[in-house]
Amino acid sequence: MPLVNVKVIEGVFSDAQKAEMVEKLTDAMVAIEGENLRSLTLVIVEEVKSGDWGIGGKPVTAADVKALIAGERSG
Repeated sequence: MPLVNVKVIEGVFSDAQKAEMVEKLTDAMVAIEGENLRSLTLVIVEEVKSGDWGIGGKPVTAADVKALIAGERSG
């Protein structure tokens, strides 16, 4: 029974995008493990508070991620 745990920064992805993550990650696991385990494949999307996530010693916020998505670069 596989468990896929995805952590994202709160406020970046819409409910529809998170639902799409669940669907596509489930499909990816089923492609590996077989259709019979679809109903036992668990995907959890956890949201981490903006600023509680750090990369390279610096906090990352939802605004930082949205800027990356938009193709903007900081500093």
